[in-house]
Amino acid sequence: MSVYGPVVKIHPVVLASICDSYERRNEGASRVIGTLLGTIDKHSIEVTNCFSVPHNESEDEVAVDMEFAKNMYELHKRVSPTEVIIGWYATGFDITEHSVLIHEYYSREASNPIHLTMDTALQSGKMNIRAYVSAQMGVPGKTVGVMFTPLTVKYIYYDTERIGVDLLQRTRVTPSRSKGLTSDLSQVAGSAARVQDMLATVLAYIEDVLSGKVTADNSVGRFLMDLVNKVPTISAEDFENMLNSNINDLLMVTYLSNLTQAQIALNEKLVLL
Repeated sequence: MSVYGPVVKIHPVVLASICDSYERRNEGASRVIGTLLGTIDKHSIEVTNCFSVPHNESEDEVAVDMEFAKNMYELHKRVSPTEVIIGWYATGFDITEHSVLIHEYYSREASNPIHLTMDTALQSGKMNIRAYVSAQMGVPGKTVGVMFTPLTVKYIYYDTERIGVDLLQRTRVTPSRSKGLTSDLSQVAGSAARVQDMLATVLAYIEDVLSGKVTADNSVGRFLMDLVNKVPTISAEDFENMLNSNINDLLMVTYLSNLTQAQIALNEKLVLL
């Protein structure tokens, strides 16, 4: 837990990219490092992307391919111009002496960069993810050192990332640790089942409050009131007609796409004759 400083919000794609870099590391390499990209505001730092940077590390020295890091950042700016360098990451559990040297380089590329550590080797039994910001300490005019202060880390995701996260979560209960992609209809059915379960939980809470089994919580009541007000006022018949119309449009698009694929495949075969 941080004592001061912004909140670091990390997207799942960043964690997956770091794990992939660690799995693809060079033989004999103990850890991998890379650049963190994202956005900064007054109260938080959002990490949305990253890329690994080649480096060589020994007990006495560390060498980082700075030219590679600059070229990769220039390519990223062409795709996502809003993402800027916000710091760097390293796999491992501890901050080493070489981390201070690498942090000095990123201090020239970003104002007050963060340092993210990810325990991909599970040294503590789980994948600890920590974020730090550096501050100078020492006596003015004398030896000055660097102190890394921890920051609060939170995990956020876009709606599109939620699909991948849910799929990864389902692999935990399968013996083979693998899970195939589900169809669109299965995803709709799963979402509907989750909504039904959440509604059942809300109804059970309301019944317990009305019966006096549970003390009413004003904050929960306000959330429920906001939820009810967001539901559009529409009759069951109109809702069914709207749903059937959207389903018919979806089926028509699916049919046309399948017909187009069949025509393309038939054209390819005719050309080869």
